Amino acid sequence: MNTAAQKKQLTDDEEIEASRAPLLDHLAELRNRLVTVVAAVVIGFIGCFIFVDPIFMFLAQPFQTAMAHAHPERAGESIQLINTGAFGFFSVKMQIALFGGIVFAFPIIAWQAYAFIAPGLYRKERAAAAPFLVAAPAMFALGAAFVFYVAMPFALNFALTQEVTEGPVRVTYLPKVEEYMGLVTTLVLAFGLMFQLPVVLSLLGRVGIVSSSLLRKGRRYAIVGIAAFAALVTPNDVISMFVMAVPVYLLYEISIWIVAAIERARSRKEAAEASADVVPPAP
Repeated sequence: MNTAAQKKQLTDDEEIEASRAPLLDHLAELRNRLVTVVAAVVIGFIGCFIFVDPIFMFLAQPFQTAMAHAHPERAGESIQLINTGAFGFFSVKMQIALFGGIVFAFPIIAWQAYAFIAPGLYRKERAAAAPFLVAAPAMFALGAAFVFYVAMPFALNFALTQEVTEGPVRVTYLPKVEEYMGLVTTLVLAFGLMFQLPVVLSLLGRVGIVSSSLLRKGRRYAIVGIAAFAALVTPNDVISMFVMAVPVYLLYEISIWIVAAIERARSRKEAAEASADVVPPAP
């Protein structure tokens, strides 16, 4: 009896020891992947800090576009951003450099995430995930472009149209430089991540984790989640929240259409394989 108990104890210890080694290997690999990601962000940060002034001028373009649209008579004039702290603008430059480092390191971040989970995937799942490594940076760039050329000019134009330029009391929109740059960088990162929605849902549909019917049933929960996220990352006004929530919800609907197309293609392939396996009866 004691011998059997000792054998069982040894077996349990061996199983624990066998499972401990892979866990330590995974943790070591995760550490190496994180070090690579941090190194990529740091290199991007240094490079962007060297060219921070041109990047700052580039990020100020939405305000210039909105100003020219709201006040055509002031087109071509310099815009004004307020700095109220001695080191406020330097902090803004650090923020811009960090933002640029994250943006430029995003392809490396996506690849490191894929490389970490790839060993745990079947060959079919790895083949399905590989094309999305190209789609993820492309959708991130599309989300950033949407912020730059649609969302930000629209929201800023609305803010500028609320100015009072005549009468005994005048109201002028003069944003602080840290608030404006914080808004731009936050929205670019938020939209870039939210524009990954079709990529993620399409990948999950490709490997069979989600279905188009499940996504249709989850519309109400998606609307609540999208609205909450938009309220979290945008300023405290309905216009900015609406400008962000609507395109993200449209991306959710596009994701449903893509997943449904993937399911139809899979059904046709399975039907063709099933018909090819049918052996005709002998005459």
